[in-house]
Amino acid sequence: MSDVLRFVHISDTHISPDENYIKDYAQYTPIIGARALVDAVNALPFTPDFILHTGDVAYDPDPSVYDTVADIMSGFAAPVYYLAGNHDHPRALQRWLMGRTGDDLPAYVFYEFEAKGVQIACLDSNGPHDPNTPGGFVPEEQLEWLDGICSSDNEQPLVIAVHHNVIHMGVPWLDNWMRMENGEDFHRILTRASHRIRGVFFGHIHQNIDVYRDGILYSAAASSWCQFMSYPIPENDRVSPDFSTPPGFSVVTVSDDHTFIRRHTFTVDY
Repeated sequence: MSDVLRFVHISDTHISPDENYIKDYAQYTPIIGARALVDAVNALPFTPDFILHTGDVAYDPDPSVYDTVADIMSGFAAPVYYLAGNHDHPRALQRWLMGRTGDDLPAYVFYEFEAKGVQIACLDSNGPHDPNTPGGFVPEEQLEWLDGICSSDNEQPLVIAVHHNVIHMGVPWLDNWMRMENGEDFHRILTRASHRIRGVFFGHIHQNIDVYRDGILYSAAASSWCQFMSYPIPENDRVSPDFSTPPGFSVVTVSDDHTFIRRHTFTVDY
């Protein structure tokens, strides 16, 4: 690669067109947070190469909300690449946000693209899993696809994107309730390309967290709506709000030999 790649990592906007939509773990409605996020990213002193949204774009898998979602997301000054989260409607997301057409859109949203010499692989972790949890699962078809990428002789820097947290993080409720059920299989495949992986970027946990395992960096971005408590202590065994951490996003710089992540926060008037 000749130039460094610089992209913005956002996640978990949970947009609802209802101006009064709120939860007891949030302080304002998600549509307000999403609009503030757009303004904050556009206010950066540079235009990123792209924006990576790692899922839960909408508040629930309701196809009727994606016209509102598309209107807000169109405000970004850079192109946006989307992943489906467990709250998203995959076909509506493809139709409204990714410009895909046809009556037979795939049930899972996974694809790859290249930017400034970096290979970016986006996966869908919303496969069949325990219905009593918000955890995830990557279907076998995608694991085989990922294995082909990681086992190839391609020496380009590689970025992986997925919605759910993959590996154990030492936080009981994240590990036991939120995590990708076949995360160990996913991670094992990634180790085949650890020398060229510049990061695995994910969402779902509503918090800035970085975890490093077997030479692989896993990096989550904050939500634009609400953050969850995620300290690695035994007492942290249930979902609880973190009202002290502001909404935010990450600016990620990738070169031939390093990854640099800067966290940004912003304020929301409500």
